[in-house]
Amino acid sequence: MADGAKKDLYGMLGVSRDADEDAIRKAYRQLARRYHPDVNPGDEEAEESFKAISEAYAVLSDPERRRNYDEFGEISLEGGFDADKARQAFGRRFGAGGRGGGGFAHGGESFHFDNLEGLFSDLFARSGGPRGRRGTDQEAEIELDFVDAVRGGEHRLSFARPTADGRARRETLSVRIPPGVADGGRIRLRGKGGEGLGSGQPGDLYARIRIRPHPFFRREGRDLYLDLPVSVREATLGAKVQVPTLDARVTLTIPPGTDSGSKLRLRGKGVPSPSAGAPGDLYVVVQIRVPRDLPPEAAKKLEELAEYEPEDLRKELS
Repeated sequence: MADGAKKDLYGMLGVSRDADEDAIRKAYRQLARRYHPDVNPGDEEAEESFKAISEAYAVLSDPERRRNYDEFGEISLEGGFDADKARQAFGRRFGAGGRGGGGFAHGGESFHFDNLEGLFSDLFARSGGPRGRRGTDQEAEIELDFVDAVRGGEHRLSFARPTADGRARRETLSVRIPPGVADGGRIRLRGKGGEGLGSGQPGDLYARIRIRPHPFFRREGRDLYLDLPVSVREATLGAKVQVPTLDARVTLTIPPGTDSGSKLRLRGKGVPSPSAGAPGDLYVVVQIRVPRDLPPEAAKKLEELAEYEPEDLRKELS
């Protein structure tokens, strides 16, 4: 986007002005995957597009900044912009999306600004001069594999950081992921948000965690669950079987007469606590798999076992 051009943040992401948070997030993630510098090494145009959509998402994913943008338009993207001060200084709300191209009326007096600096010059003059203002808090998203989230570690995060002049600068940080972080959790990075205006301190960056599902583990709090297929013979007579954990495979004893749906616990094999507390447990849920397409002689053997079956398997349902 050329300098001085109007910024349509909704248009950058390809969504309508009434798009909900999920639609905005989905559109951003699709575009980010397409234009990310790691996917387009050396492509300056793709890098500029990535910066633009990151800036748009940083605004539209923040409810307060989105409201200000819908009300004041592009002028609200300036570093240190204060919506309340703008309303007090000029006595009226802007039209939705800043309609009017930066011009408006106040007390019968007409104002028009050829650029954004004009607005702030007038605003600061009316309010006694510019003062330092804290930068805005920002939010970014880190997508992790299931095991990486459980174990924790270092993760590199690239994001668009708003500068004091209302632009955005791409930065890359190394973020420490605490072991056992949960999906939807946020990690606060102090001073890594938008730059402050004047002598103002920078805002904070909140990294929201998104965890990709695991092919066979599922998580409930700090406990893990694993569905384990076992044969009729193993469930009836008992067996020792190998099962996976997050660290290595272990031997699990299936007691004789184990029913399908029974939970066998492996203590301490769940998710570690982010606060260094006790880890959760791994629950192995037995799923009995019956044989199919039996030959006649095998079916006859099963019939011979009928006399050992419980008298009424379904008496609790009567």
